[in-house]
Amino acid sequence: MTNGSGPVYGERVEPGPDDVCYRHPGVRSFALCQRCGRTICGDCQVVSAVGVLCPECTKEMRAPAGQRAARSTRVAGRRIAALDAPVTYGIMLLCAVVFVAQWLSATFGGNGVTAALWYAPLYSMPGAFEPWRLLTAMFTHSPTFFLHILFNLYALWLFGRNLEQAIGRAAFAVLFLFAGVGGSLGVMMWAYVDPQALVAPTVGASGAIFGVLAATLVAMRAARANITSLAVLIAINFAIGLIPGAAISWQAHLGGLIVGAATMWLLLATRGPRLRRRRVAGLVGLGALLVLISGAYFVVAPAAQFVG
Repeated sequence: MTNGSGPVYGERVEPGPDDVCYRHPGVRSFALCQRCGRTICGDCQVVSAVGVLCPECTKEMRAPAGQRAARSTRVAGRRIAALDAPVTYGIMLLCAVVFVAQWLSATFGGNGVTAALWYAPLYSMPGAFEPWRLLTAMFTHSPTFFLHILFNLYALWLFGRNLEQAIGRAAFAVLFLFAGVGGSLGVMMWAYVDPQALVAPTVGASGAIFGVLAATLVAMRAARANITSLAVLIAINFAIGLIPGAAISWQAHLGGLIVGAATMWLLLATRGPRLRRRRVAGLVGLGALLVLISGAYFVVAPAAQFVG
């Protein structure tokens, strides 16, 4: 308080230039719209559960459901675009959704979801030809071994985000898909060595993740960074797949490693806006090569080598 006729502490001596209703500039007011923060007079105030609102905000909140849904979609899209690695998070979410569907299917007495998505070399042969499994297998995991998906998602979160930020969203998406297909092709090619592998189903994002690890190694080597720790990590995890009885497809890991490294080398060799056309052409060519390899069984079936 001040003595005499001075103002009470905390009150303005007289209204400021902004203390007027935005709809009636001649009317003084200290009330603010709780949604947009503009000053509104008593005639313009609309009382709501969150406080007073201005007429425009009230109108927007009463917009048709379709408009509100469209606005919410735009906001959600901007939030997703603002994520540091939306492709990585999207892949992780897709794997999680597929895993839940697998788990529910297995829990209620069936293996239908997993069997519909896994890959075995048999599905690359005429008669049982289902080529999409080369892709679907990389988003599928063991529905009974939780550590399988947990380890893969953690590895993807750990390395995928950094690589995506380094090379860009589109390039990372292409690299991940190429490496995943490379993992399936590694399984497919092994059937030429062991024909029993024709009917052995495989699942998991491990091939694609090994591709991400290999790509990171290539990028670090190009930047002349120390790659010892990452190389040891890759070697240890690859060696685990070689342990007898481990039920781990080292063939998928090897295929993912090779394709992931090759894709990263191509991206590095064509980096820069001036080489954009070469980069696109190179990626299209690499994709065509993977498709060509995937059709190998139509030329020479693995079992044909062992027919006496």
